[in-house]
Amino acid sequence: MNKTAIITGVTGQDGSYLSDLLIDKGYTVIGTYRRSVSDFSNKTQNVSHLLDNRNFILEEADVTDSASLYRLVHEYQPDEYYNLAAQSHVGTSFKTPVSTTEINLMGCLYALEAIRLQKPACKFYQASTSEMFGDNTRCPQGIDTTFSPVSPYACAKLAAHHMVGTYRKSYGIFASSGILFNHESPRRGENFVTRKITKAAARINLGLQKELRLGNLSAQRDWGHAADFVRGMWMMLQHEKADDFVLATGRTNSVQKFLEYVFAFAGLEIKDHVIIDPKFYRPCEVPKLWGNPDKAIIELGWSPECDFEELAFEMYEEDLRREKEKLNKTDNPDV
Repeated sequence: MNKTAIITGVTGQDGSYLSDLLIDKGYTVIGTYRRSVSDFSNKTQNVSHLLDNRNFILEEADVTDSASLYRLVHEYQPDEYYNLAAQSHVGTSFKTPVSTTEINLMGCLYALEAIRLQKPACKFYQASTSEMFGDNTRCPQGIDTTFSPVSPYACAKLAAHHMVGTYRKSYGIFASSGILFNHESPRRGENFVTRKITKAAARINLGLQKELRLGNLSAQRDWGHAADFVRGMWMMLQHEKADDFVLATGRTNSVQKFLEYVFAFAGLEIKDHVIIDPKFYRPCEVPKLWGNPDKAIIELGWSPECDFEELAFEMYEEDLRREKEKLNKTDNPDV
């Protein structure tokens, strides 16, 4: 296609899968990451397979620094811009509400301004979230469902979501928001409950740990696979007009059910290893998220391909493989 796309937050789960998709379609991908004290190889693990690809360029940038985003848009003149960089952990947002808001709101605004001033023809994608529905349990939750955020993360994302609509209406920017329900994969961060469960099950299976501490097991979520969802992101920017869409599987399951599936795969008994720890409860819980993706299915032709059981199994199997690989390296350091 000979297009250029900027992806902020490229080293995260969604950024890495989206990079794979776009490069397969002939794009040049400019992926941004924020330098930190963490080891570079660990930070770029999700895109390590792309680092030698001539169509993948990794750039340092900070979405809270408007100058760095202006520089990127000016230098690369992108056809598409995917704003995936975020402080994306809901629980953490209660502890860091200010920085969460700076990243999740201002990162979006600075990108929109950079596009408006330097490349108004660039198409923009904003990663909105089902957490914006919050404690509104009227289900399934679709494009017309009332937002009711109950975390700093969701409040910042909702402000950014409305900002996208403002730039679309006021300046004619092709700016679309994807309201994505929970989507997981083996590339999911280890501080999210799904990866916490699959990694712990793998380690318990191998005798590397004995217990798993969790919070609210009754919370219900609509879980899909990240690879399916990034395909939806791309389809939004190929649509004839900019708009907002819900991406979801239309099926909901509880944390308890995810735990049961994974422990069944691992041959483990939940009662022998799982401890409910009140410290993992949030100040305000979102009880149920269940999405209605009809608009995306009808207008974009998008549909999820991986089901809940397949997702849980894939994540567990990959964590088991990784833990075995670590064990092998420890036992055979010269291999």
